[in-house]
Amino acid sequence: MTVLTLAKANEIITVALAKAAELKLKPLGVAVLDAGGHMVAFQRQDGASFLRPEMASGKAYGALALGMGSRKLDAFARERPHLMSGVSDVSGGRIVPVPGGVLIRDSDGAMVGAVGISGDTSDNDEAAAVAGIEAAGFVAEG
Repeated sequence: MTVLTLAKANEIITVALAKAAELKLKPLGVAVLDAGGHMVAFQRQDGASFLRPEMASGKAYGALALGMGSRKLDAFARERPHLMSGVSDVSGGRIVPVPGGVLIRDSDGAMVGAVGISGDTSDNDEAAAVAGIEAAGFVAEG
């Protein structure tokens, strides 16, 4: 199984922030978690609000915890709100079920970790995450 190194996590963040600059996005927070849900790296751009670390890591954590990108979690939460409420409760409220949390898979399909981005629209957050993941040589699953 591929390991998500600090160097790869930083590469993901660098490219995600470059994509954000290209798209002229609002200031972002970018969290990269390993497959066990542990923070590998985080950066918050100047001007990003102080809750960006929690929001970005919550998107990534939710994707990892339920094995699906947070875009799917968003749909899941809408279809089964009572179940999502229970999942949120057992996670200590750590799950943020809105787009912007993207699973990182290796070329064999094994889950390596997740990226969570918060700061602009959910679609833009997700686009920046996908750009970073793919540039680092991984497969993005939003």
